Amino acid sequence: MIYKEKEKTIETNRLLLRLFTEKDAPEVAKLCNNYNLYINTLYLPYPYDQEDALSWMKHHLDQFNENKSYELAITDKATGTLLGAIALTNNHTFKNGEMAYWVGEAYWGHGYATEAAKGMLEFAFMEKNYHKVFARYFDSNPASGKVIEKIGMKKEGVLKEHVVKENKYIDLVHYGILKKEYVLLNATSR
Repeated sequence: MIYKEKEKTIETNRLLLRLFTEKDAPEVAKLCNNYNLYINTLYLPYPYDQEDALSWMKHHLDQFNENKSYELAITDKATGTLLGAIALTNNHTFKNGEMAYWVGEAYWGHGYATEAAKGMLEFAFMEKNYHKVFARYFDSNPASGKVIEKIGMKKEGVLKEHVVKENKYIDLVHYGILKKEYVLLNATSR
């Protein structure tokens, strides 16, 4: 992972994680206006249009500059193709944050979410000195759980019927990793 502070980018083997721009709005709308993505995300509206995308992106730069959250586009480093998004909140009081992500359905199954999540996790621990990073996913979306497991997070519990989606209560599966666990995991995997 290469973090370029001035550009506010994170580079991995295949990906460039960067701030969204207004030019991304049509592609974000195209990717997010998808029922299969909507059903597995908590706050994504459906249908989704360019105004939703612009409204969502509006404060990303300010949030990044204020170290409140880091919401980045997942793009193919070689082609510039927008694949999805990854975000990390920053709770200064507890030195932790929640990671969340989505990838457009056309790009599922290629390891993009895992690669982006690994890059974001390294950014959290090595650049921002977090103590812990956590993530949650709907129990109905095991593919998201596999991404979280692949980056070394461990299951901490299940929040039973914690949220409502389409008038149904859904369990949230909670995972986390401490910085010391991350460092140990990466020291042994080299």
